[in-house]
Amino acid sequence: MRRKKVLVENVKVSGYAAEGRSLVKLDGKVIFVENAVPGDVVDLYLTKNKETWAEGKPFNFRVYSKERVQPFCKHFGICGGCKWQMLPYEKQLEYKQQEAIENIKRIGKANIEEILPITGSDAIIHYRNKMEFTFSSKRFLTAEEMNAVTPENNIQHPAVGLHVPKIFDKVIDIEECFLMDDVNNQIRNHLRSFALENGFTFYDIKQHTGWLRNVIIRFCSTGELMVNIVLGYEDEEQRNKLCDYLLQQVPSITTLLYTINTKWNDSIFDLSPQTYYGKGFVIEQLGAYKFKIGPKSFFQTNTKQAEKLYNIVNDFAALTGNETVYDLYCGTGSIGIYVSKNAKKIIGVETIAEAIEDAKENALLNNITHADFFAGDVINICNDEFFAMHGKPDVVITDPPRAGMHEKLVHKLLQIAAPTIVYVSCNTATQARDIALLSEKYSVEKIQPADLFPHTHHIECVALLKLK
Repeated sequence: MRRKKVLVENVKVSGYAAEGRSLVKLDGKVIFVENAVPGDVVDLYLTKNKETWAEGKPFNFRVYSKERVQPFCKHFGICGGCKWQMLPYEKQLEYKQQEAIENIKRIGKANIEEILPITGSDAIIHYRNKMEFTFSSKRFLTAEEMNAVTPENNIQHPAVGLHVPKIFDKVIDIEECFLMDDVNNQIRNHLRSFALENGFTFYDIKQHTGWLRNVIIRFCSTGELMVNIVLGYEDEEQRNKLCDYLLQQVPSITTLLYTINTKWNDSIFDLSPQTYYGKGFVIEQLGAYKFKIGPKSFFQTNTKQAEKLYNIVNDFAALTGNETVYDLYCGTGSIGIYVSKNAKKIIGVETIAEAIEDAKENALLNNITHADFFAGDVINICNDEFFAMHGKPDVVITDPPRAGMHEKLVHKLLQIAAPTIVYVSCNTATQARDIALLSEKYSVEKIQPADLFPHTHHIECVALLKLK
């Protein structure tokens, strides 16, 4: 039996509640609200309802907040790529700053000596250097479109675009995306039209059938453009036809690859992309440094803001030329290489072996001879024998994934007791959790958030920790 929806009518959204949600306070209960902004007066239905808190979605807006602005994308509200287009950018920055401070104080239980203002993005559209779009045999239909379906027009058209949030098998057919330079629209729309004209099949995620699966686009600040088309099976004739057409229509492509993926999931990290045209990689630039990026390389997706983020790291590290720097979760070595000019030695550690190979190539590309990179778990690598060979760190830079650092690594850092830790995070809640664990020996000297993803609730934050 379906549970009856609980309705809450005519309530005012009073504040921001982190992770893109706002909040309503009602009779001692806090309701976390999606798709609303402070100042809205709304009618809600509750999706979760506990004793002291609830979660809700607006089904009617009685009064719109004065803080609202008109979203610029026709797909806003359905697509999950941008959730804050209805908020002025200065308000987005205000709420992100607030969330970073509150998490580190509340979860991290830290007394922060200095809080620096959030570093905003100069570009708030076309800021991403990488996008991945999905081909689907069935386009997502809006409620209005569903209501208009009749036996005569009940035709499911294919789509190429982005997934509907929290719905794995629904893809929105994207005509124009503002997250990346317009070249993404050219590539996606040319692929769609040519595939439909030629009867190429789009992937059915439930049946696991169909030829076209994904297209991954990377457009660098250097002007180099890499496209990787992911296919469900090999068909040389169709593939050559499609690739030749795309190169003709988008001559700015410098590298075109294809990847055959017969698996049930979309990950390509255990697959081998094949170069169809070009050198098989692109060169990106951060500040004075160049980076070779292949189709499976991890790299910051907002190049200009990554420079600002790395400048914060460089400032916090305050290197004088005499320090040994350990760059943990180093990926392709970008942070270590960026700060290497003022370091005596860089030691990068990363669990993904392919990323370490990229890091070594990037060091050679930039003529950096005082950086060494090691594949493996830092818990196992950083032992007494390793320190005897490479030296103990004066500065540790750590940039873990959203889940934060493994608790064993936190204990390892307490054991190493480097004078300085610069902690870079894309999740201030897990950063704050780790800071609380490190507080046994470290105090938080300063923090500075940075916004790499305008119109989303994602925040980067750099914290400077000093040994007590």
